[in-house]
Amino acid sequence: MPFYELVCIAAHNRDYRHIKELVRRSALHVMDGGGVVRGFRYWGLKTLPQTVHKQKAIHTHADYWTMHFDASPENQRGLFKLLKKDPAVVRASMLKMGENLRGVSGGPERTILPTHIVPTATLGAKGL
Repeated sequence: MPFYELVCIAAHNRDYRHIKELVRRSALHVMDGGGVVRGFRYWGLKTLPQTVHKQKAIHTHADYWTMHFDASPENQRGLFKLLKKDPAVVRASMLKMGENLRGVSGGPERTILPTHIVPTATLGAKGL
C-alpha cells in the first residue's frame, strides 16, 4: 500500500469539535477501507494568503492539519472526494510519499569520507 500525506485546510470555528470530527471521519474512512493511519499533526490557526470562497462562504483564516496514512489508491481517491464535498474543508491536498516504508525512509546516508587530507603547510603560499 502506498504511503500518503494529507494536508488539509479546514474552516476555522471557535469550537474545535468540528475539526476533531473532521479528523475522526477522515481516519475512519482510511481504516474502514483497510488502510493504516500513521499519525496526525495540527499546524494551528493561520491567515490564508488570499481570501477563499467555498460554498457561499468567505474564508480569511483556517486551521491547518496533516494526516499520514497507508491506503490503496481507491481508498485515497474516496477520501479526497469525501473531503471535497465537506463544507468544513477549505482546501485539501494529497501527496504520495512513497510506495512503502523503505521508500520513504531512504535508508542510511551515503556520504563521501575523505581518504587523504592534505596538510595546509604543503600547499604553499599560492594555495591550490
